[in-house]
Amino acid sequence: MQIQKTKKDDVDIAVINSDVPIIFDVPSSLDLIMTVIYDTGCTRLAINKEAFTENFFILSTGLAGEILQKFINYGIKAAIYGDFSKYTSKPLKDFMYESNHGKDLFFQDDYSKAVEELSAAK
Repeated sequence: MQIQKTKKDDVDIAVINSDVPIIFDVPSSLDLIMTVIYDTGCTRLAINKEAFTENFFILSTGLAGEILQKFINYGIKAAIYGDFSKYTSKPLKDFMYESNHGKDLFFQDDYSKAVEELSAAK
């Protein structure tokens, strides 16, 4: 896992990149949140989708809701970036669409769009 801090429009954003899942349950998401806050001071996170277990993207597991609730509880805004084209689930596509129209969670194709979304989020 790599954590880099970037700034866009005076907004600090932590960019997390991992080749293997590091978020696979609620405790691991809390570990990531605390590590990022401690190491960078950032509450806006751009995280590549490979950092999440595949179960996160199966909404019926309830894992996405549990993890995202922790993000919200700790004041974290997050953008998950990567290629989501392999996912065909209508509920997941609807969830991603609704999230992108909210203010706390975004799904984007690439890193630059994720950072842009987080810097503009109010």
